Amino acid sequence: MPIRVAIFDDSKDRRESLRYLIGMFEDLKCVGAFEDARDAVERVRAAKPDVVLMDIEMPYVNGIEGTRALKAEFPQLSVIMQTVFEDDESLFLSIKAGATGYILKRDEPIKTIEAVCDAVAGGATINSSMAMRVLRYFSAEEVYRPHLTAEYGITPREREILSMLVDGLSYKMIAERCGLSIHTVNSHIRKIYDKLHVHSMSEAVSKALKERLV
Repeated sequence: MPIRVAIFDDSKDRRESLRYLIGMFEDLKCVGAFEDARDAVERVRAAKPDVVLMDIEMPYVNGIEGTRALKAEFPQLSVIMQTVFEDDESLFLSIKAGATGYILKRDEPIKTIEAVCDAVAGGATINSSMAMRVLRYFSAEEVYRPHLTAEYGITPREREILSMLVDGLSYKMIAERCGLSIHTVNSHIRKIYDKLHVHSMSEAVSKALKERLV
């Protein structure tokens, strides 16, 4: 039986390129190619792939959110992230979302095929430069530095909400999980921005990861 692969990528050229690449191998089969991760669970349920190739930056629902939804519904599904960005934030958020592998779009096409095969065999593929970032991150003696959250004046509730932002949860999801209104969540997040001296969610998440605030 061929390995069944589904593609999520907002670039039509990229989708067609991956479809063509997969079609070159008799033991692989493309079972779906989608332009974004909306209805990802329903699409995967219908296509029944063994492996998903997931772009990170997509409109409406990005790849990290899509991966989180897929892993919640299909824990055994292998999801390989593909991106043009070589940054810590995307890497760590992808890992936390449950990604099986992480490769860069500029990597040689054969790396994609190898990643698919490795995933089915129970392995995990990650670009070598990104692997070093993971090792450096987890080799640090301190994973969470509570003294820094105190220095920033972040309260336990704000740290809880910041942690959920790092996990990629939306305002609505945070509100539901914490039993708060969206207005209250928004108020907490504005205070977090002020205390961290940042102006956006991406900046807050990046700072939280770099300084290990959560």
